[in-house]
Amino acid sequence: MSSPSTGSEALQRFVEDELVRAPFLVDQVIDGAVEHMRNGIPGMSPHERAVAADLLMKSLAHRQHLVDYYVRSLRQQVADERSGRGPAPAPAAPKLSLALVDEEEVSVDVEISHTIEAIRSVAEYELRELQTFISALVGDMEVARDYNPFRAETHARALWAASQALPMSRGYQLTFMRHASIPLAQVLRKTYAGASSRLEAAGVEPASHRTLVLPSGSRRSRPGSNEASFNPDLLRMRDSMPVREAPAAPAPPLEAVLEQTEAQLRTLPADTQPAEFDRLRHEQREKLVQSAPTAVDQQVVELVGRLFDNILADRGLAPDIKLLLSRLQAPALRVALHDPKALAKDGHPVWQFADQLAFLGDILSPPGTAARDEVLQFMQGLLDHLVAEQEQNAALYQWALERLARHAQQRLEQRCHLAAGEITTLQDLEHRLVASRDITSSMGGTLDVAQLDTVPAALIDAEPERKKPPATAQAWLEQRSPGDWVRMFMQGRWVHAQLLWPGEHGELFLFCDNASPTTWAVRRNALLTLHGENLLNTLEPRALVRAAAKQVMRQMVR
Repeated sequence: MSSPSTGSEALQRFVEDELVRAPFLVDQVIDGAVEHMRNGIPGMSPHERAVAADLLMKSLAHRQHLVDYYVRSLRQQVADERSGRGPAPAPAAPKLSLALVDEEEVSVDVEISHTIEAIRSVAEYELRELQTFISALVGDMEVARDYNPFRAETHARALWAASQALPMSRGYQLTFMRHASIPLAQVLRKTYAGASSRLEAAGVEPASHRTLVLPSGSRRSRPGSNEASFNPDLLRMRDSMPVREAPAAPAPPLEAVLEQTEAQLRTLPADTQPAEFDRLRHEQREKLVQSAPTAVDQQVVELVGRLFDNILADRGLAPDIKLLLSRLQAPALRVALHDPKALAKDGHPVWQFADQLAFLGDILSPPGTAARDEVLQFMQGLLDHLVAEQEQNAALYQWALERLARHAQQRLEQRCHLAAGEITTLQDLEHRLVASRDITSSMGGTLDVAQLDTVPAALIDAEPERKKPPATAQAWLEQRSPGDWVRMFMQGRWVHAQLLWPGEHGELFLFCDNASPTTWAVRRNALLTLHGENLLNTLEPRALVRAAAKQVMRQMVR
């Protein structure tokens, strides 16, 4: 296995080699886009033929600009990721430069998402294979994360950057991108395969495919969504757990072992290696099983242990969240031993509390930030209180859920306070936008909204042509309230965002990014468009125990 420094140097050499080849890649994509447009002209309408003719002329005339813009974007994205800033994050908007995200802006995100899907569909196998080679390059033989800097989304964003090199309106640029998407996917399929072959020829042994983590996106279901229809029978699963013979030597009381387990987990360093962490947990479970006074208690210990094994094996959970969840295992076992309802349904408050802990990992700012550490410190104190309670029951964890809800409400109020100026501006703008429509309707004429007094000019865009959105999208948007979390594709990337303010008239909505101070003021029709394209959905807690129970059942069958 490579050392971190050696792996980093090897990855850097790979990156530079691929960037040198990038101009040739873009040339092939342009040729493919030109051919795609020419072949499609006979089946186009007169208007589409005119657009295609203009695009053919401009794309050939500005071919070098297209190549330069694409390669420049590729280099910038790779540099941003290598420096730790992430793949082209959206910049935090200053307080005085609020701008609306309208349907025109969203149309870019829709096209980028379609390009990403095209690449993943056409080059899925080659992309997976390259990920395993690059993981081996950096010394991660289990493919714990995706180290490939040339992912589908990176090339999709570079294609949009190249499209903007055309001195044409945004509609033309998006049409060019649409024609270039499939050629790009086909070229990348060969590019990914060639990169894997070169790494193999250089003696790189690929990592295991079995633990490959696929990139997030619309093709990948939201974590936990595939367990939505699975309803585990935990009581029956308990009865199927093995029962061991009583130990020859007297074992310490179960309660004493539980207290020892809690003490060990409470003092466990945050940087404990996963292998050592798992070893300690399995040793503790063995002691708990030997101390169980009855066969049923043994089975409960075994079931809860296996459930937490699978919960803590979830690669989607951050290490700090796993540490919190590991502390919940001993009190959850106490609940399962003394409260029969805990195994009667997976909706018991103790399991809901576990779901909320995992949900924090999705909605909090990235690990290492002060905001995240502050919330985790609160959670540590709450867990300390729960562990110290003598009586472990549903009422205790219902109280803990209420504490979590109050804390979340306080965080929402703090974020709204920081965005108070933006909210005031948007309230005023929404009133004027609605008033302008009312005046236009009553007068039978048109009104230039940009000329209204005191409305910031940077916020005004021409009213887009309205299309009737699907009823499901309308109903979904009407159900949203302040504090709701969503997962949406915004400015070329998937983000987790919280709704801070829904407009009084339902025309404007203010969202904040969970990972930065960025806010987005989004128009209603833009949100409906995103929802209709499956690029905007509610972000909800995962059903951890339900997913873990499904895995336990599979393991038992094997």
